[in-house]
Amino acid sequence: MSTLTGTRHLVRLILRRDRFLLPLWILVLAVLPMTYATSFFDLFPTEAQRAAYAAGTARNPSIIALLGPVYGDSVGALTAQRGGFLLVIIGLASLLTVVRHTRTEEEAGRRELLGSTVLGRYAGLTAALLVTYVADLLLGLLTAAGLASTGLPAAGSYAYGLAAALTGIAFATIGGLAAQLTETAGGARGIGIAVLAAAFALRLVGDTASNDWPSWLSPLGWAARVRPYAGERWWVLALPLIVSALVAAVAYPLSVRRDLGAGLLPPRLGPATGGTALTGPFGLAWRLHRGQILWWSVGFGLLGLILGGAAKAAGRSVEGNPQLEEIMARIGGASGLAEAYLGATLSLAGLAAAGYGVQAALRMRAEEAAGRAEPLLATETHRATWLLSHVVFALLGPVVVLAVTGLATGLTYGLSVHDVPGALPRMLGAALAQVPAAWVLAGFAVLLYGLLPRLAPVAWGVLAVCVLLGQLGAVLKLSQWLLDLSPFTHTPQTLRDHWSATPLWALTLLALLLAAAGLTGFHRRDVPTT
Repeated sequence: MSTLTGTRHLVRLILRRDRFLLPLWILVLAVLPMTYATSFFDLFPTEAQRAAYAAGTARNPSIIALLGPVYGDSVGALTAQRGGFLLVIIGLASLLTVVRHTRTEEEAGRRELLGSTVLGRYAGLTAALLVTYVADLLLGLLTAAGLASTGLPAAGSYAYGLAAALTGIAFATIGGLAAQLTETAGGARGIGIAVLAAAFALRLVGDTASNDWPSWLSPLGWAARVRPYAGERWWVLALPLIVSALVAAVAYPLSVRRDLGAGLLPPRLGPATGGTALTGPFGLAWRLHRGQILWWSVGFGLLGLILGGAAKAAGRSVEGNPQLEEIMARIGGASGLAEAYLGATLSLAGLAAAGYGVQAALRMRAEEAAGRAEPLLATETHRATWLLSHVVFALLGPVVVLAVTGLATGLTYGLSVHDVPGALPRMLGAALAQVPAAWVLAGFAVLLYGLLPRLAPVAWGVLAVCVLLGQLGAVLKLSQWLLDLSPFTHTPQTLRDHWSATPLWALTLLALLLAAAGLTGFHRRDVPTT
């Protein structure tokens, strides 16, 4: 029997299981760069306007820290920089996909079941990497084709597309290695995300320092140094391929030398007896969710610091462009271009916070699928109490992370304009205004889990649709009724002089109704033992 026996069948299984999720994130991430290019063509029609914008961007360390350096003032160069943060998302999606089909399968016991059949030793890891590699390459090709369709040079378009694809491949391989190091899927995801965060930090330090050598140590820094649309350096594309090969050379031997279900790193033993905090379902839920809340808060806090620091320069960079001034004022209100920029970016933070709500709500599905919910419900714990213990954190999490974002944004923006007491409450309020819309998506995830648990991951698809409507609605000139399907369309811009709180109450009520319907469905359906 070959070490790759059964790989083809595992690939088919992965494609069937991810038949909705995989095409969705490929499509979303492939279309966004094209929308950036279209926006730059519309907003900066003259070379002078583009040069002024590029000069303002190049002088602002906060923008460079978030997006990366800009090489030139062409529409292509501006688009490549604007899509810099997408590389982080591509890397995250790639490594999570690999962990999902390696360590998660092993932790759930399905890998052992498949291993009892005719299955090669390398088949599981190879199938997960192969599917993710192909998805990344397809994403890169679609991205390049979309950019070229806007009129940008083909060479730069394919350079950016390949850089994005190879960045995803590098982090997919890192995810494959992380899956061998720990015995839990959460631990593998933590290791992979820590490596991604370290790569982002190296890129940030290198791009904002006088010497950019730290960026050359980061897979996220290599994509920018390909320099799409600015004299492409194709040889840089070899770096992620070399790293992927080296990491895979370590991951494959580990995958067969360790025991099934075990990891290279020994598990940390907990206390022999549980503390008083674990005496009830809410204490257990806190134990399961506290790490996610902490790290999401840290990440959103850093994001807020960067956004607040970049706001003043972002507002100054569009001065002299009447069309862009009008658009930004319409987005963020009449209180200034900087606050208009902050209003737009905080709405994107709201979408990201909705991702936390969905993730926290789907933790119930993970507990049930792993067989841990049924023994707990066999005790005196009531179904409603168990479900509500998780729903509380699905609703509380977005509040916490958005509050941290608003405070961090208000602090750095207030320092830049020398008005911290005035900026802090305004930014906090603008961030918290996104909470009810995030609650709606969390409530929808609870609804799916309660009624149709197998379809619970569709909640991620709904979030992706909201992102598409928000990012592409104006570009594609979609009908208003279609845009209104997203709860974020109804979120008021509190940075305007006049706004109504009615949509906030309506969205909150809708979220509670969705969660209540999910609770009713969960109370009536069976909870399988496996």
